[in-house]
Amino acid sequence: MAKVVVRSVRFEVPPDEPVYVIGVVSTLIQLPVWTLRALDREGIVKAARKKSHRLYTLNDLRRLMRIRQLLIDEGVNLRGVRIILRLRPESSK
Repeated sequence: MAKVVVRSVRFEVPPDEPVYVIGVVSTLIQLPVWTLRALDREGIVKAARKKSHRLYTLNDLRRLMRIRQLLIDEGVNLRGVRIILRLRPESSK
């Protein structure tokens, strides 16, 4: 469970609770918003929807960090990312 302390107030967010909006995720993971939308569209990382907003979980952020490593550091394309994550699901955790 992720813990955030704000002015001595403690929030605990379950890792599967969709709370992070796409702009925040883009900043944290350092992937452009259009890439996150493409990953969602391709079904690689499915963001939850609330009205018209995409919301991501802490588990999604962890998976996106692995995906970023594959895309940026290793030069894998989206199709390759999908195959790698399917063959090695533990690499997405």
